Amino acid sequence: MTAKADREFDIIVYGATGYTGRLVAEYLGKHYGDRADGPKWAMAGRSLDKLEAVRDAIGVAETTPLVVADADDPASLEAMCNRTRVVLTTVGPYQLYGDALVAACVKTGTDYADLCGEPVWMRQKIDEHMEAAKASGAHICFSSGFDSIPFDLGVLMAQKEAVKRFGKPAPRVKGRVRGMAGGASGGTVASLTETMKTVAKHPSLFGILRSSFGLTPGFEGPDQPSGMIPGYEEKFGKWAAPFVMAPINTKNVHRTNFLLGHPWGEDFKYDEMVLTSPGEAGKKLAEGAVEMMKNPFGAKPPKPGEGPTKEERENGYYDIAFLAEMPDGQSLIYGVKGKYDPGYGSTSRMLAETGIALLSCDKPGGVGTPGYFLGEALVDRLQQNAEISFAAED
Repeated sequence: MTAKADREFDIIVYGATGYTGRLVAEYLGKHYGDRADGPKWAMAGRSLDKLEAVRDAIGVAETTPLVVADADDPASLEAMCNRTRVVLTTVGPYQLYGDALVAACVKTGTDYADLCGEPVWMRQKIDEHMEAAKASGAHICFSSGFDSIPFDLGVLMAQKEAVKRFGKPAPRVKGRVRGMAGGASGGTVASLTETMKTVAKHPSLFGILRSSFGLTPGFEGPDQPSGMIPGYEEKFGKWAAPFVMAPINTKNVHRTNFLLGHPWGEDFKYDEMVLTSPGEAGKKLAEGAVEMMKNPFGAKPPKPGEGPTKEERENGYYDIAFLAEMPDGQSLIYGVKGKYDPGYGSTSRMLAETGIALLSCDKPGGVGTPGYFLGEALVDRLQQNAEISFAAED
């Protein structure tokens, strides 16, 4: 194993020829390619010809190094890991293509970040690699995109504000999506499809999918609000509907609290929903969203490799409110707002900035979350570079 300090690269983008991977590579090239203080980075994938074509298409420097590595060839993955301090991977579904890469990163002490929204697979990797990653110093950082950074870090910052204002964290936080525009990619659809196949084959895994504490082995907190029952939100003056990403985001928020030693309390409660509109119209929309949850991607979901157009990505946005409620009735609202399509335009920026932040991570190795490993350091990077704002509102 090559010592991290002696490695050729700071960051390798694995899956750079895929839909999201090329966005990550394009972002790194445009924002850090000419900077003397920028990371030394490379693009990786299965085909050298495709890597060369993508490098030319996205306009990064011709001198950007290319690395050939294949999910079906563990030796090539280990060789890649030995050349870099951090691997950023967009090669999903991770339950199909991620096992060997996580194992190689743990073995070589290489930091790792992905865009995983597959909680059953994540729990399996926690159980399999937590102790070995601690020993090797590898930081295995799942869910480093819209799954689940705005929510993970949003709760973290809302709780910081609660301590500042009220002297202690809030035992109850509500995550409410006030607005969002952007499309899903074929990779997102494939990940959900594979998760449901896995649970169908192994029904014992359903408990991980169902529980808000599926990623906190050995700890089961109090019953959580389901987030599946439409209701009127007095604080916002709107109806709330189920949110398709809540099952993964809530698990990551609870894992961050768990890994930090429960600073928000062992009785902390958290849920996520989407706000619709006031009155009867809002109620009907909220009730209709329950039915839509059965088929969130519509009749013709995108195929792997497909996703929003450049115009859709650039015109996308998201606006999330975190309502922290205290037992005495006091409360505050903390907002997280992002420019660009949340799942891809903004996600590619989040993943790239997570990789750069990991270069300075001083936490012990293990299998964690962006909120646990990076916390406010990542908030600062996202505000400075990725056009994402974090701010207390009232």
